[in-house]
Amino acid sequence: MLTDTHTHLYSEAFSHDRDAMLERARKVGIERYFIPAIDSTYTQAMYELEAAYPDIVYLMMGLHPTSVKDNYETELAHVEKQFETRKFYAVGEIGIDLYWDKSTLDIQQIAFKRQIQLAKKHKLPIVIHCRESFDEIFEVLETERDQDLFGIFHCFTGTIEQAERAINFGMKLGIGGVVTFKNGKIDQFLHEIDLNHIVLETDSPYLAPVPYRGKRNESSYLELICKKVAAIYGKTEMEIAEVTTQNSKIVFGI
Repeated sequence: MLTDTHTHLYSEAFSHDRDAMLERARKVGIERYFIPAIDSTYTQAMYELEAAYPDIVYLMMGLHPTSVKDNYETELAHVEKQFETRKFYAVGEIGIDLYWDKSTLDIQQIAFKRQIQLAKKHKLPIVIHCRESFDEIFEVLETERDQDLFGIFHCFTGTIEQAERAINFGMKLGIGGVVTFKNGKIDQFLHEIDLNHIVLETDSPYLAPVPYRGKRNESSYLELICKKVAAIYGKTEMEIAEVTTQNSKIVFGI
């Protein structure tokens, strides 16, 4: 059994073939999907996805850093309201993204910190989005470091030093399609990281692994990520699937 710990299955990219795509994923052993939020405009689509696939879909709730704009207080209020009405399995995806817009750093930091505190309140993991912002992410995490801080560093693309620091904050490393890229670099040191700190993800429809790089990603391609990770660790794909799925159960509590 494989677990896709990060996939945007509600994306419009799957609107024409979602059932067929999920059937392809089922055939390669993927049985659980954890769904990150972006902002309030996607909430209804997430709920509809869950209603359509209640046995395999597990929702997160949060405000994505690229959606932190002038209305971020309204968006955070929406996030908090959702937690008052129902169960979620994580606060995510949250974090800091300085690739698209550096001018919003201050409010991204505020939103990140507030959502970490929300996760602690509900005893939930956080799922971190980090793009060109490792130092800024670690700075916020340092202020929130305690026994209630844990989660996943989604789409980890840093150095081994950054990996070790993330793990030290109670984070698992989300390993996706980048591990298959020739210039991805994490394949060069991943074997030095204990497998108990790793979970697998696709981030579909984004970041498709080789040989589909640049095309639409989908959850069935998690098989290719698993195969690459197995080669890196010198283990069987079954062993990788078993350990990483167990790791996901530890994080998400199910």
